[in-house]
Amino acid sequence: MPRYEYRCRSCGATFEHTRPMSEANLPATCPQGHDDTVKLLSTISVGGRATSASGSAGGGCCGGACGCGG
Repeated sequence: MPRYEYRCRSCGATFEHTRPMSEANLPATCPQGHDDTVKLLSTISVGGRATSASGSAGGGCCGGACGCGG
């Protein structure tokens, strides 16, 4: 289940709330009981390694197509 981050406009607290995506836009009450909250945009990081369609690893400035050895 996704975790969403919110900030309370009343007290400035930042908090997280785990809820289904179908409820992502519903209001959230801060831990201090205030209702004036806003959902923050979160960034995610996905790890992995990209390869070209042929399966060979390119690299450098142009993906290895220019012969620069990069």
